[in-house]
Amino acid sequence: MLLTFEVIAEALRGRIRAGELKPGDALPTQAVLMAEYGASSLSVQKAMALLKQDGYAISRPGKGAFVAHPDDADDLDGRDVGTVRVGGTVARVEALERALAEAVERIADLRARVEALEAGGVPRG
Repeated sequence: MLLTFEVIAEALRGRIRAGELKPGDALPTQAVLMAEYGASSLSVQKAMALLKQDGYAISRPGKGAFVAHPDDADDLDGRDVGTVRVGGTVARVEALERALAEAVERIADLRARVEALEAGGVPRG
């Protein structure tokens, strides 16, 4: 089960991926997210930190948080370059993580089948 901050971050990622929020768009304010999710300010802050870490968002001091542009690294003047998604890297990593999780599940299933066969005394090979 996801924690509140993870639910908020995933919902915002989904809105970004769906094009509901586009690069340069302002992300909902902390107050809006707190009301929408019944979340604490800490949960909203952690969600935003996660989005920044994953490169989906960028903060502009005095202005708020915005959906990151792939070229936001140029606008940062050396600040927080590690938080900007470049060339869809985050999306590729997420796809690889999903594929890896599916492979792990298949391996676990196969392992369970082999163990069941061995426990049942079925001859090998």
